[in-house]
Amino acid sequence: MEDLTGFLESIVFSSEDTGFTVARLKAPRFHDLVTIVGTLPGVQPGERLSCRGTWKHHSQYGRQFEIENYHLEAPADEVGIEKYLASGLIKGIGPVYAKRIVQEFGKETLDVIDQESERLLDIEGIGEKRVQKIAECWDEQKSIRKMMIFLQSHEVRISFAYKIFKTYGEESIEKVQENPYRLAKEIHGIGFKTADSLAKKLGIAEDSPLRVQAGIEHALWELSLEGNTCYPETELAAEAAKMLDVLEELIKEGLKVLEVDRHIVREEMDGTFYIWVAPLYASEKGIVKEIKRLTHCPCLIRNIDQDKAIHWAEASLKMTFAEGQKKAIKKSFSGCIHIIAGGPGTGKSTITKAILLITERLTDKIILAAPTGRAAKRMTEITGRKAFTIHSLLEFDFKKGGFKKNRDYPLNAELLIVDEASMIDTQLMYALLQAVSQGTRVLLIGDVDQLPSVGPGSVLKDLIASDQIPVTRLDQIFRQGKGSRIVTNAHRINKGYFPDVDHEKGSDFAFFQIEDSEEILSKTLELIQKHIPSRTKLHPIDEVQVLCPMRRGTIGADNFNHVLQQQLNPQELSISRMGRTFHLHDKVMQIRNNYDKKVYNGDIGRVSHINHEEQELKVCFDGMNVSYHFNEIDELVLAYAVSIHKYQGSECPCVIIPVHTSHYRMLFRNLLYTGVTRGKKLVILLGTKKALFIAVKTDHAQTRYTGLKNLMLKSFCAF
Repeated sequence: MEDLTGFLESIVFSSEDTGFTVARLKAPRFHDLVTIVGTLPGVQPGERLSCRGTWKHHSQYGRQFEIENYHLEAPADEVGIEKYLASGLIKGIGPVYAKRIVQEFGKETLDVIDQESERLLDIEGIGEKRVQKIAECWDEQKSIRKMMIFLQSHEVRISFAYKIFKTYGEESIEKVQENPYRLAKEIHGIGFKTADSLAKKLGIAEDSPLRVQAGIEHALWELSLEGNTCYPETELAAEAAKMLDVLEELIKEGLKVLEVDRHIVREEMDGTFYIWVAPLYASEKGIVKEIKRLTHCPCLIRNIDQDKAIHWAEASLKMTFAEGQKKAIKKSFSGCIHIIAGGPGTGKSTITKAILLITERLTDKIILAAPTGRAAKRMTEITGRKAFTIHSLLEFDFKKGGFKKNRDYPLNAELLIVDEASMIDTQLMYALLQAVSQGTRVLLIGDVDQLPSVGPGSVLKDLIASDQIPVTRLDQIFRQGKGSRIVTNAHRINKGYFPDVDHEKGSDFAFFQIEDSEEILSKTLELIQKHIPSRTKLHPIDEVQVLCPMRRGTIGADNFNHVLQQQLNPQELSISRMGRTFHLHDKVMQIRNNYDKKVYNGDIGRVSHINHEEQELKVCFDGMNVSYHFNEIDELVLAYAVSIHKYQGSECPCVIIPVHTSHYRMLFRNLLYTGVTRGKKLVILLGTKKALFIAVKTDHAQTRYTGLKNLMLKSFCAF
């Protein structure tokens, strides 16, 4: 880090949304003006700037000073004051009035504006309205400066400080001082540790009830990232006490207060008390309520002769359905909600097409949906009908902070078919069911043996286990004439049998026995760069996907991405920010829902544009270009390699999966099964038979604590 001090000569670019600024600084020890870049909200020409940062060389714009922290001083001489006021900082003062004001008040100008603004009436052309406008704008700028100085004095990063101001405005200091822990909840990018560090600097004691209660809620939300909607009370108390380094008695007191304030819910299941954060309990309870509503009302679609309809569908599709498929179709026309569960090649797509074919003769109010963009796209390809992502279907309302589609403004559908339903987490399922109008027939299709949702809950699994909803389980293999080793091996893995890994020429499933992690890495590169493109004509970036059990390690997704980026897409045009480096044309993944941009967690695209002057990066997602400011690129990660969990709901012509004992704690049957079922034309495993054996035989993946099954049983049995 270096120090740099000087006077701001001009502002080249400044973003009102992010505070990112490019400016020119006149520094005494440099002959030429220095280009500075960073988050500098509200800075103006004429101000004295003292900053810390690093020198960077930009291939297009040359040498720049990238600012980490800074301190501003108001201009002291008349030239600086005039330049400062003429910059447009204060509405009502332009170059002409700036000159007149400084000529009148000299070095006292800023004090006059701040403390005696009525004296500006002495200036020719300035009336009472303009004085009022000047005073209001000056006060607003003072608030920004005061807040930035306050936060920087407590070592809060500039980019975070600006986000805080954009969220809370003039109340920023008051709200932060009152409860710094709210930042972890309400400001993206600020975690509990950052908020806790700020709280300590503000003098909040380690055993403060405020800290303890915030820590408990943080612990529960962290546990929800592991898929839990609730957690055993005794285990939660122990974990929270350890995390906060306080006595368990303080945690128990905090739990009582949070329960009284309705921030958490405490309820007994099977003789053990569990704790929920209130929103997740409300979602599980809400799912039960909505399902009960749907199951106890007549469907809008009229009853039909099911056997006759099935016979007609067989003739139309020129195929004969198996008994299991006929059973599934009949159940789908027998009530308002039905679950179809089955693995790859068990006929789910055929059943979907048959149900659609029959229903289209009865109504045109049909909606198809899936959790991810890729799953929706695949559904469209299979059925020939437009399918939506659940998020786009429900339409996010920015004013309310929730979905537009709900109980009061429901979906206009008489049939709703949802594919990849095992991927839907608790809160999204609740939002979806709320938007289903009375009498709509709902069909949930999924593979319950795959990994559960990335978000909290095991919704589809819990609904099936409750035995309160009609379910059809498919186990007969149809797809690809049973000749696909991808399909047969997926089912072998799912049943706990070792897959057939004997090499056969032209097979769509291959296994390479490799002990060393570095060799797995180099072999993967060789396959992607040489063998796969030459033998299959598949594109090495767009049609090949590396799927990893873990992110860390030599053969984890992070290292694979670093190596594959350098080998597959070496580019000079790039951007490095927030610990990330992206090249033009890189394969990237969105890692959180962004309703404003209409991109969602798990969406994959290619970097299509990088503009350093405008601090803009664009990503093309399935033909849609989405713009990111450089301060927003923490929403993206490289996606040459991704975790198997993140790739749920997607498919790729070729998937490559490292299976090695270095990933021991993630070698589970459902993880391997999910990875293998992502491949459409070719699946390649690299690693050891020992690791493969461990994965196949380990069927007890990490337990998720959820309350949905219990709530379903209590509600339906009491009805």
